[in-house]
Amino acid sequence: MKGEGIHNLECSFDSPKQLIGSVSFEAGPSSTKDYKASVWSGFLVQSIFDTCNQSKNYTKKTSNTNGWTAAVRKVMYSGTMRRIFGLNRASVSGSRTDIWLLGVCYRVAQDDPSADPSQSEGYAAFVEDFSSRICITYRKGFAAIEDTKYTSDAGWGCMLRSSQMLVAQALLVHQLGRSWRKALDKPLEPTYFEILHLFGDSMISAYSIHNLLQAGKAYGLAPGSWVGPYAMCRTWETLSRCMRKESENSGLTSAMSIYVVSGDEDGERGGAPVVCIEDIYNHCVVSSNMDWTPLLLLVPLVLGLDKINPRYLPLLGSTFTFPQSLGILGGRPGVSTYIIGVQDEKAFYLDPHETQPVVDIMGDCSEVDTSSFHCSIIRQFPLDSIDPSLAIGFYCRDENDFADFCSRAIELADQSNGAPLFTITETRKSAKSFSQNDISSDNEMINTDSQFNGVQRGESTRDTQDEDWQFL
Repeated sequence: MKGEGIHNLECSFDSPKQLIGSVSFEAGPSSTKDYKASVWSGFLVQSIFDTCNQSKNYTKKTSNTNGWTAAVRKVMYSGTMRRIFGLNRASVSGSRTDIWLLGVCYRVAQDDPSADPSQSEGYAAFVEDFSSRICITYRKGFAAIEDTKYTSDAGWGCMLRSSQMLVAQALLVHQLGRSWRKALDKPLEPTYFEILHLFGDSMISAYSIHNLLQAGKAYGLAPGSWVGPYAMCRTWETLSRCMRKESENSGLTSAMSIYVVSGDEDGERGGAPVVCIEDIYNHCVVSSNMDWTPLLLLVPLVLGLDKINPRYLPLLGSTFTFPQSLGILGGRPGVSTYIIGVQDEKAFYLDPHETQPVVDIMGDCSEVDTSSFHCSIIRQFPLDSIDPSLAIGFYCRDENDFADFCSRAIELADQSNGAPLFTITETRKSAKSFSQNDISSDNEMINTDSQFNGVQRGESTRDTQDEDWQFL
């Protein structure tokens, strides 16, 4: 595999001035009791046998009883088992409403009201989609970050890892399409490994934690310190610009451009951010000398003080219905996760808070085990417990895609009762944001021919008491 060497990043860093599936979710509590018990016991027995078999070469001098006991102890005291037995409440939701996962709708209710939704084709499709998303967690054993002694980001790197997941999802969509799923029965695409390599844990990987920390120094990023969504978004904007310049518009690092939208120069004073079409046009067309540079749009938001204002919750949920959705960079206070879907008032997320050994994605990767880059557990938490400081991501492949995004965003803003997540405006000179009435006459927000025509623009201990867990 061709790696992209990163040698001198500091010279480029500036200081800061609806697809339909067909699925249903879960059966009600009474109908799933026996099913859940069989799942847990089946998983436990299989895990014990697997553990025992993996250890058989190392236990020849011990009795079979001791080997079995050790295997049971290893499984029972693993992080996964602790979540299930006693420290977390694991349950299967009884909801039969639609699941929205990064722009794709999974209809989980079946015709037979007594049928178990988790046995439906729709639910199976949801599971396949969920487990195909790239999950990036804490790692240990990487080369020390700069001149520090940090060889792991456990305990402080969750925001960096969550943001890596969001950008990885954008690259997956850009390179392999939203319908891509991780194959279990055939070799994986070379592009998939190239994407994973970008997020390796060394300076040679363009989007590594090492390079993110270097790019984000101007925004307060430092090893061992927690960082907020706004600083993280600005760091990605800086790193992306640097990588595109160094790669001379070739390779995956130049595949798309990152643009951060904010309503204030410092990005932290609240207020609805403004997506200025003129600015986006200048960013994706004029400055790149291309017809259109695919766009990763990041929208950092502050939606409350200590708690999120509940009036924003329906709007946040609605963003997952956008075909351009890349989910939300956020979580609970001091605990960052990558939120990728919603059902009712619950949010589905990928969790970076598991420390795993470094995986070397270099050279011939056909035999590399990439299972640690995917999640085998469905996790949920109440959407109303989300930290009010967050960032939403969107991917726009071309001008038509961006026009569709703007149209949907305008409609969503019109439904906000005067408190939109963000607004759309034609130019910075225009004091008025677009509304749905402005585009209803010809049903077009942007004329897609020369459509822009002068237009631009500390980690805390996690409280998992309310989380729902389910093994796939």
